[in-house]
Amino acid sequence: MKIRLLVLSALLALAASACGQKEDAAKAAAKESAQKAEEAAKKAGEAVGAAAVATKEAAKDAAVATKEAAKDAAVAAKETAAGAAATATEKTKEVVEATKEAGKEAVAKAADATKEAADKAKAAVGK
Repeated sequence: MKIRLLVLSALLALAASACGQKEDAAKAAAKESAQKAEEAAKKAGEAVGAAAVATKEAAKDAAVATKEAAKDAAVAAKETAAGAAATATEKTKEVVEATKEAGKEAVAKAADATKEAADKAKAAVGK
């Protein structure tokens, strides 16, 4: 009976020891899992930070591009206005020239009409 008790005690000791090892293994697995979760959280935080920096840089680049586009638009508007002013000046010169020509023609017609009237008046007086 002592042998039986001794064997039974040894088996119980082995079973208890095995349970303790399982608990240690479970604790180690839980600890490792927690460490991996912490590392994943750190990496996620770093990714969020990097995304924020990238977004900030993209916003700066967009602002610079917008400023450049506005400058280009202003230059184009100035050039267009200068072109329009030059065209208006040219058209004004053309109108002035046409007016001069029309004035010359009117003066010539008036002179002709005056001469005709004078001739008719002479003819009437001479009769």
